[in-house]
Amino acid sequence: MTKIKKIKLYGFNNLTKTLSFNIYDVCYAKTEREQIDYLEYIDEQYNSERLTKILCDVTDMIGAKVLNISKQDYEPQGASVNFLIAEKSLADEDIDISCNHGEYMKPAHRCVAGHLDKSHVTVHTFPEHHPDNSISTFRVDIDVATCGMISPLSALDYLIASFDSDIIIIDYKVRGFTRDIRGTKYFNDNKINSIQQFINPSTLKKYEAVDVNVYQSNIFHTKMMIKDIDLKNYLFKKDAENLSFEEKNEIHTNLKNEMIEIFSGMNIY
Repeated sequence: MTKIKKIKLYGFNNLTKTLSFNIYDVCYAKTEREQIDYLEYIDEQYNSERLTKILCDVTDMIGAKVLNISKQDYEPQGASVNFLIAEKSLADEDIDISCNHGEYMKPAHRCVAGHLDKSHVTVHTFPEHHPDNSISTFRVDIDVATCGMISPLSALDYLIASFDSDIIIIDYKVRGFTRDIRGTKYFNDNKINSIQQFINPSTLKKYEAVDVNVYQSNIFHTKMMIKDIDLKNYLFKKDAENLSFEEKNEIHTNLKNEMIEIFSGMNIY
């Protein structure tokens, strides 16, 4: 994985770096009861309290400090979290008294937002299911926006490992410029050819990965789709051994088709 190169700056680093991380977990839940149970399971597994813990870990990894958190759990399902973060710790008297200093209480609802002085971190969840083919999908959207020396790319491996990630879509954008001590402008303070540089090679082996990058605009896009579908990992409250060959083949096809459509960004089947 690529390490971030530091530049000797003149003044403050004015670059804004934005990472949008989008994952999908796909599952087979045949009956209406199983579909309801799956959504309830996901809603409990990824409630706003756990999402807050994940975002706190991400904030630590990128070297930022939490200033404020807001969160919300939704009915019938879903959650959001938002952080406001700072590049370094601030004295209590320098933080707006309306902020919660990064502390949070167990929520009555399911949504979280975090507030950072130079950036923010947000997460939203979207569980749903297909009306006809028994496929349920859980989507998580995470956005990390930073300003200054800190970079969100260092948290990618942790984010991928924090969720059951069948499809991963990542966007990274650098805006603005900063100057070194000689006055030279830098429109990117990190040598990057692909987001894949910042993902563990052992993780990449599990996925088909495609890049679409616009280098002159410092825009980087990577899509990843899991290669192997082991049915026992995708059946909700069902045992693959009790299914016929035809049933296994149909379920595998429906799962793969769903993943291909999400990966491709279009309706195909």
